[in-house]
Amino acid sequence: MATAAIPETWRSVLENVLMSQPLRALGGYLRSEEAAGKAIYPPAGTRLGALALTPLPAVKVVILGQDPYHGPGQAHGLAFSVRREIPTPPSLLNIFKEQEADLGLPRPAHGHLESWAQRGVLLLNTVLTVEAGQAGSHQGKGWELFTDAAIRAVAERPTPCVYLLWGSHARAKAALIREASGGPHLILEAPHPSPLSAHRGFLGCRHFSRANAFLEEQGAGAIDWRLPA
Repeated sequence: MATAAIPETWRSVLENVLMSQPLRALGGYLRSEEAAGKAIYPPAGTRLGALALTPLPAVKVVILGQDPYHGPGQAHGLAFSVRREIPTPPSLLNIFKEQEADLGLPRPAHGHLESWAQRGVLLLNTVLTVEAGQAGSHQGKGWELFTDAAIRAVAERPTPCVYLLWGSHARAKAALIREASGGPHLILEAPHPSPLSAHRGFLGCRHFSRANAFLEEQGAGAIDWRLPA
């Protein structure tokens, strides 16, 4: 992946890690996998979608996913999001269920979260690619160095930010955030919204209202969590 592919507002904090040996090796790995005929999601050109839609200075909330959806047409560069024509996945349905209970918002008819990203919600997976049908297949290949650098860059700012860490993988980043913290940040943790774990404390966590209350207290302005019809 070329340094030029990094959105401009993120380039100065990410270009060095992108040019590092592990990330160069990752680029070679992805090219060889695609040359061998394997389907890699999301498609090239959309893998940095979270960074492209949410400039670094605009980040107010960070939602961390693990790796992209591994079904055809699902992943498009934003954690938990799918395009309008794709059925809403179960984890995202639980996110909408909690949002409805917490904020009183009706559940959206689609799972396209682009408007959240445009309002300052960084929807970042910690691994940015996956082989079709093989969840977790690109973990440990180098992406974590890149996304950790992005997480650190957000935390180092003096700007107030809320981190919504859902599930053990995301919660493991809390130490990194605290270590890098340069401002008044709020870290909220809960089980993953997957149907396998949502009932253990994700449902009822009230993270949406708690995030907005913190942002308003800090003078940063609440997030409008509504999605366009």
